[in-house]
Amino acid sequence: MTKIQAVVFDIGNVLISWQPEQFYDAVIGPENRKKLFADIDLHAMNERVDLGADFTQTIYDTAEKYPQWQAEIRLWHDRWIDIAQPAIGHSVKLLRALKTKDVPVFALSNFGIGSFEYAKTFYDFLDEFDRSYISGYMGVTKPSPEIYQQVEEDSGITPSRLLFADDRIENIQAADARGWNTHHFDAPLGLADRLVAEGLLNQAEAKP
Repeated sequence: MTKIQAVVFDIGNVLISWQPEQFYDAVIGPENRKKLFADIDLHAMNERVDLGADFTQTIYDTAEKYPQWQAEIRLWHDRWIDIAQPAIGHSVKLLRALKTKDVPVFALSNFGIGSFEYAKTFYDFLDEFDRSYISGYMGVTKPSPEIYQQVEEDSGITPSRLLFADDRIENIQAADARGWNTHHFDAPLGLADRLVAEGLLNQAEAKP
């Protein structure tokens, strides 16, 4: 019998593609995108949102500070759903297969309050977690040890019985340090194999 009591999913690049550079390359061209990202740390702007700052105000205030890039910065808000897409279908299928087997599934994601609520209007599976640990609501982001501690304390599950899938190695390493089981996600098939190996799903349930 598996020792895993709950599976914890990151969202960005595990359940939903998150590639802002690719979006801007398509909209304004690679050279302009490189200039934009060199002039302004848009990922740091997004980090403030992930920590709980207002989604609209944070992006629009940043845009006001850089009039030469105002329209482009506002795209991070106005076309956010075009950046946060598409859903990664096989990963979503795995999430739902686990739920069918009565395996608790949690979200643990660096995600803003406003952007998460917006995303839920497009992606119904974001309402299907047994517990959602969203950084904007928690006031702390991965890979801070505090966010993992909050999951442990709120869920009441010992670290050695959690399996966490995330695409960023620093987030995996932080969970490893607390004794979590981890899977460094790079494709759904790898996660499917891990869930089968853990005895959480069988091959048929884990297939694309």
